[in-house]
Amino acid sequence: MNRFKNSLAAFTIGGASIAAYLVGSSFVQNVKFARAAEEVEVTRQQLATVTDLSNVFKAVGKAVEPSVVNIQVRKTIKGVSNRVLPFDDETLRRFFPDRDGDGEPDLPPGLGGGGDQEQIGTGSGVIMEVEDGFGYILTNNHVAGGASEMDITLSDGREIKNGKLLGADSKSDLAVIKVEADKLIPAKWGNSDELDRGDWVLAFGSPFGYVGSMTHGIVSALNRQAGILDRQQGYENFIQVDAPINPGNSGGPLVNLHGDVIGINTAIASRSGGFQGIGFAIPSNQAKFVYASLKSSGHVTRGWLGVGIKDVAAFTDLAQTFGYNGKDGVLVDQTFPNTPADGKLSHGDIITKADGKPVANVQQLRNQVAITTPGKDLALTVFREGKETEVKIKVGEQPEDMMAVRNGTPGAAEKNSKSDTDSNVESIGLRLTTPDEATLDQLKITGAKQGALIVAVSPRSLAFKAGLRKGDLITEIGKTKITSAEDARDAIQKGDLTKGIRLYVVNAEASRFVVVKKSDAE
Repeated sequence: MNRFKNSLAAFTIGGASIAAYLVGSSFVQNVKFARAAEEVEVTRQQLATVTDLSNVFKAVGKAVEPSVVNIQVRKTIKGVSNRVLPFDDETLRRFFPDRDGDGEPDLPPGLGGGGDQEQIGTGSGVIMEVEDGFGYILTNNHVAGGASEMDITLSDGREIKNGKLLGADSKSDLAVIKVEADKLIPAKWGNSDELDRGDWVLAFGSPFGYVGSMTHGIVSALNRQAGILDRQQGYENFIQVDAPINPGNSGGPLVNLHGDVIGINTAIASRSGGFQGIGFAIPSNQAKFVYASLKSSGHVTRGWLGVGIKDVAAFTDLAQTFGYNGKDGVLVDQTFPNTPADGKLSHGDIITKADGKPVANVQQLRNQVAITTPGKDLALTVFREGKETEVKIKVGEQPEDMMAVRNGTPGAAEKNSKSDTDSNVESIGLRLTTPDEATLDQLKITGAKQGALIVAVSPRSLAFKAGLRKGDLITEIGKTKITSAEDARDAIQKGDLTKGIRLYVVNAEASRFVVVKKSDAE
């Protein structure tokens, strides 16, 4: 009986516990549900403000669209037959470069048929200025350059015949067109220097001929060098975006959320020819400089120093031989005679700043110098002899043919000057001679009057791997001036190949630093 009572009591207590558990579990679930419902409501209230971003996009579209134009271009292409070739323009460009500067590949008569053909293309542009009944449109050189005829369609549907090309610049891939019309609305310049990765951007234009298109994305990267303008020795520091850009978008504006033009859409990185997530735009601060020059004079006047330079980042071992341990900066390889840099800079200088702005690489320095007005002083911070110093250079005007400034053509001839060999010199793969003045003249070496001339380089040797070649004249080894083959042999003998021996060499084309270094495996 007692056992039954105990069991009953246990059951009663257990039942009460289960009931309490069920009630407690239900309460917890109710609390969780209430919290979830409250969170959903709060989130919905927050999401309600997200429509503001959509409203911003709409507002930007209304502010910018009236300034965007479609450009129909006609070009006369020489030596192209009427038949369709089985590859695209980019493939043509790789095999048949544009030598006559008309923006199109130069096909041989056998392939092109020898006749001329009218090519019709489409692109975009943006009205950047309106004055005295005229509008000034900024677009790409590859859209308008070489055009024989251009028709402009405005956002309101008006068509303007025979737009006038004021100027085109292949080095920046920009062009300016002048049109006569009233009731035009210009866009507003923005400051591309204020951009950062992650910033919202919108791209406008006529992709595939669809006039009035707008896409959006973010800034993926800044200061990109894509190699697009290498053939023109161009200036690249592209804004990389993931806003869809397609054929026909070229020349259209890239804008920020304030509706300011912060770039000009230029190119895409694509294997298929269509957009694949990487687009490039010319920064507005670069475009603004080119636009002003083309509008006023039809060509671009750029600043120039007259130096041969290379990225420190690609030659850190060489930079360290000067006591420089940084990874950013630009190393001066040579200065050309009778140029702004002559007597101001020396080979071995490392430029770290220009007008107070850090210089990370060659492209940044070239861009900074290019937009500096000729005749203006440019303050360069230079690492020299173990310390930084400031050098002021009056910037010159960039010559049309910069190769001519080098004052010579490739070539090397071996003169029968007395040639001696040394076991240590031969160990790195060199044969040297002391050249006379006639030999240097024959070699067209104008950058030096004495040194040790390389008359032979052994294949697969340390010297060969370092880039030394027959016809190079060694003028310095380390900090030692070299006036003869004997000087060079002594300096190499004293050098430490495990740490690297720095040589300065001159030939008919250029001057440069070379480091001969023995690796652990050699």
